Amino acid sequence: MAGNTGVRRSQHERTRATTGALVAAARELFISDGFSATSVDEICARAGVTRGAFYHHFTNKEHVFREVYAADQKALAVIVRQAFRAERDPWDGMAAACRRLLEASLEPSVRQITLVEAPGALGWSAMRDIQAGCKELMRRGLTIAIEAGCIPARPLEPVASLLYGGICEMALDIARAPDQQAALEDSLTELNLTLASIAHHPTPGCLHKGQ
Repeated sequence: MAGNTGVRRSQHERTRATTGALVAAARELFISDGFSATSVDEICARAGVTRGAFYHHFTNKEHVFREVYAADQKALAVIVRQAFRAERDPWDGMAAACRRLLEASLEPSVRQITLVEAPGALGWSAMRDIQAGCKELMRRGLTIAIEAGCIPARPLEPVASLLYGGICEMALDIARAPDQQAALEDSLTELNLTLASIAHHPTPGCLHKGQ
């Protein structure tokens, strides 16, 4: 039994190594050359694997792009969670998480995958499905802030959609702006005002701070 377990573990590790190499190679090529210009052969050559190995793990180029996009979304979710937890006050945490999501979405490699290539490679429906994790974090943050008395009770779904959808649209606008830094600063200002409005507070921050 011990020998069989060792074999199974080795096979699993080899599978993870191969798929990891393919996803990493594909991500590099999608960033540098774009999804349309990247071929399966180029991904295989970059990863150092055969076409047979590629098609053993992935159906097609769209499939591997989906894995690349999903990995970036998971990484963004980690960043959002860390920003939220770094603040003692839940509503300050929500504000920090929203700002960090916007800033992180504009990092060149993330921007290329999530804002430039993903709409054409996946389509909006698939993107929304994969993005559900980040949006769910916003729902949780809102719930915690309401339960802590930081903001008045609000319907979670429309507020989460307002924040997440607004941040995604702002990221797209900033990515296309001739002066991205100025556009980012303007967007952060409007985001802070929106958060203050959601909290029914004249300035950004928790309601407790005005008491």
